[in-house]
This record gives sequence, C-alpha cells and structure tokens, in this order.
Amino acid sequence: MARYFDIHPENPQRRSIGQVVDLLRGDGLIAYPTDSCYALGCQLGNRDGIDRIRTIRHLDDRHHFTLVCENFAQLGQFVHISNAVFRSIKAATPGSYTFILPATKEVPRRLLHPKKKTVGVRIPDHIITQALVAELGEPLVSSTLLLPGHEEPMTQGWEIKEELDNQIDAVIEGEVGIEPTTVIDFSDDAPEIVRVGAGDPAPFE
Repeated sequence: MARYFDIHPENPQRRSIGQVVDLLRGDGLIAYPTDSCYALGCQLGNRDGIDRIRTIRHLDDRHHFTLVCENFAQLGQFVHISNAVFRSIKAATPGSYTFILPATKEVPRRLLHPKKKTVGVRIPDHIITQALVAELGEPLVSSTLLLPGHEEPMTQGWEIKEELDNQIDAVIEGEVGIEPTTVIDFSDDAPEIVRVGAGDPAPFE
C-alpha cells in the first residue's frame, strides 16, 4: 500500500522530503508532482523500480526515460552536450522541457535508447521536485504518469493512490501542471521537436 504525503507547495516540509528520499534509497517507486504533470520516479540504480515503471506504463525498450536533475552541474555528468546546445538548453531551464542527448557512461545501459544510446534529461521548475532531487543528491529516473488507455496524464494525487496503490510505494500530493513536457531531441546537435507540451516550442523551431 502506497504511503501518502501532502507536501506544502512553497515550503516543503524537510521531514516529509527526507521520508520520501529514504523510500527512494530503499528501492522505492514514487508518484510525484512536477511543473508539467505527475511522474513516476525511482533511484538511478533501482532495476526493480525501472521494471515497475515499464510494467505500469506498458513501455518497450525504445522508451526514453528522463533523468530529472537539480542543476546543470548534475545534468552535465550524464549527457554529452556541446557549447551551442548548452546555451540553447540553459536559456530554457528550469522549465517544462525534456531534452534528449547522447548519454555518458554514468547512465546505466538499461536506461538508454538501444540504438541511439541517448537519454532524456530535464531541470524542472517545481519546488517539491527540486527539494527531492537536492535531498537525494542524484537525478531521479522518471517517466510521465500516463497510464495505458488514458488520453491525459494523471493530475490528482488521491486518484493515483487509488489506481496504483499496490504498484508504487508513495504518492506526493502537490500542485502540478496538466500537460507533459515539450520534448526536444538534440542527439544530432540540431533541435528536433518530438512532442509539443507545456514548454513553448518556439525557441527550438
């Protein structure tokens, strides 16, 4: 049964954030709010958590997982990024964008696109998400909480707890966006807009 955390959207309670991070470090899988919509998240080395995300969302091995990062210093450990691309991404973050980039050796192979060897990265503009990643000290492996057969991602914590109570370990209630991120593929240096979502695609057109 999933634990339920009601965390303040502007001043997240440190004790609650610490309890969620303890769950993550114990190979837990959580549903948490972001500036785009709810996401499923687990620790980088949590093989079972990654498998559970695939099961819940019916994902194949071509799905791009996203590493939700605290800042650029962290992001730069996990992807190769040229100066020109760095400037483009820097101007758009933090925000509701996911960027697909070639992964470094720090990223576990099971998270990579099998042919392209790429991974998604993002720096969200959301206080609870930032507090979680800062306390964890490493990126959260994440995927949008869009269930099979659903047109829209889930946006209410209590609904998520009801739907996924026995499949995840915690749900964080919090203010959340209603659209997924805008996805920009920079794997060949030139931007390709893969999905238009909450982030304005105009800077990358």
